[in-house]
Amino acid sequence: VSSNQELCSNPQFIIGGAKRTDICQGALGDCWLLAAIASLTLDQQILSRVVPPGQSFQEEYAGIFHFQLWQYGQWVDVVVDDQLPTRDGKLLFVHSAEGNEFWSALLEKAYAKVSGSYEALTGGSTIEGFEDFTGGIAESYELQEAPPSLFRIMKKALKLGSLLGCSITISSSKDTEAITGQKLVKGHAYSITAAQEVHLSGSPVELLRIRNPWGQVEWTGAWSDGSKEWDGVRPEEKSKLEHSADDGEFWMCYPDFLRQFSRLEICNLTPDTLTSDSLGRWSFSQFDGLWRVGSTAGGCRNFTATFCSNPQFVIRLEDVDDEPHDGEDGCTVLIGLMQKDGRRERRFGRDLNTIGFAIYKVPDEYKGRSNVRLGPDVLLRTNAVARSRTFINLREECDRFKLPPGEYAIIPSTFEPHRKGSFILRVFTEKQAAASPMEEDVDANIKESDVVENDVDPHFKHLFVQISGNDSEISAFELQQILDKVVAQRADVKTDGFSLRTCRHMVSLLDRDGSAKLGLVEFHALWTKIQKYLEVFKRHDSDGSGTMSSHELRGALAEAGFQVNSDVIQEVVTCYADAHYAIDFDCFVGCLIRLELLFKMFRTLDKKNRGKIELDVQQ
Repeated sequence: VSSNQELCSNPQFIIGGAKRTDICQGALGDCWLLAAIASLTLDQQILSRVVPPGQSFQEEYAGIFHFQLWQYGQWVDVVVDDQLPTRDGKLLFVHSAEGNEFWSALLEKAYAKVSGSYEALTGGSTIEGFEDFTGGIAESYELQEAPPSLFRIMKKALKLGSLLGCSITISSSKDTEAITGQKLVKGHAYSITAAQEVHLSGSPVELLRIRNPWGQVEWTGAWSDGSKEWDGVRPEEKSKLEHSADDGEFWMCYPDFLRQFSRLEICNLTPDTLTSDSLGRWSFSQFDGLWRVGSTAGGCRNFTATFCSNPQFVIRLEDVDDEPHDGEDGCTVLIGLMQKDGRRERRFGRDLNTIGFAIYKVPDEYKGRSNVRLGPDVLLRTNAVARSRTFINLREECDRFKLPPGEYAIIPSTFEPHRKGSFILRVFTEKQAAASPMEEDVDANIKESDVVENDVDPHFKHLFVQISGNDSEISAFELQQILDKVVAQRADVKTDGFSLRTCRHMVSLLDRDGSAKLGLVEFHALWTKIQKYLEVFKRHDSDGSGTMSSHELRGALAEAGFQVNSDVIQEVVTCYADAHYAIDFDCFVGCLIRLELLFKMFRTLDKKNRGKIELDVQQ
């Protein structure tokens, strides 16, 4: 590691403005990032946000530099010192052709810092860099299936400041960075820096200017530097295009581009400009979410037992687009599902999740509400109206839809269940549209027992006298023995025994006279409650295993009278589920008793019924 002063006597942050030719790849496989940085230099406004102006090695220099990067929904200020990795006195990674200019190397270091390491930058999609420099949302096109208007879309996108990247897909690992006969590099990220039309002997030709971030190795086919095609172009047209430069940048005609490259990536700063002539701003919503194993990591629709557990988001589309580009009325929606911290997680050997989403029509009875969730009756018995093109192990899956006006639920998920992860969901709509998470309010409908001693069955009284002994009351210790004895005789439920803690909670919940023990009526109320809970448990033990899956908890708790949200479900799973996310009978009863106790405490303290309480230390 060397400081910039050790590398050269007169270090400069930027010389003559930041240019795409300042970015030459070093020993790191991060061409995807450098292609994005090269595109960044084409727009001064975007560049100055990422690389704040006024920084230098001369004026007010303190040995540090600031950069602004968009990270999963927010802009973060990244500060780095001026120490850079070197080998034999030369920069090891990205460097400027000038040798004493360091803005690009320091920006690469800032990106490595938020990603966890330089190593974490190896391999990626230009889309990642595009989005992290703009906060925009990116779409990709497979060039074998290019829409007829793609050149016009590219030209318009460049005009509006969108960032464009392209690459050649590799068919096997031995193809990585293999160079074709016409000097294109496979599996390598290029940036597209211009789209122009010229006239060859009077006939129009569509051209693209493409940059290799290596700063060398250029296309040698038609329209390459010095090729014969340029001889047929009028000198005034030629001079406008800066057609020849030995810096890794080259021109190529559009048909050759479609033949040679596999994929195009466009990062839209205002996504509607790609398919609409009006420059209206999009309505935008963004949500953070979690897939938690055992509670909200439900997997895709193939996994019917767990799919309904996934996070849910509702979007209300009311107004159709103005002047639709395809002539069909509807509401354009652009949905991006991005998983967080993939590069950081790689250090721990964790790969990216395979992610996607489905969109369901919200039934009429739920319209206008966000404090509900769609259950199996909707998600498993009706078809999705739209879904992501694929489930894919990229950082983001982004798709464009046109839907009729109405309310829709977006269900983001991993492909397989039980995969933990965090994500952001971004929703762009051409017209104003309300969007929000779908999550129940926390509430409980608890029926208090109003049985008096005379109502208790004589047989139950006789049994109670035998169990309770001389004091005619049952302590937590005695309760534990009774419950364990009774449940052990049942083959249809599994249990490893009631804990003393659970038994104390039961006594605490039902002890009305403050004796810390249960009398006849109190014990009868508890017994009735446990019978009810047993029926609920068995109904939700769908495979008859004697245990309940944690994904069945939400429905079981609702049937027992408790309406809880995903955060509470996760707490219950953490406290009561086993290593395989199964809940046995004693844990289920313990959970319900604890919930009832908590609701009872809360309502006792919430004297004004406001739904919030303040506690002093003793409480």
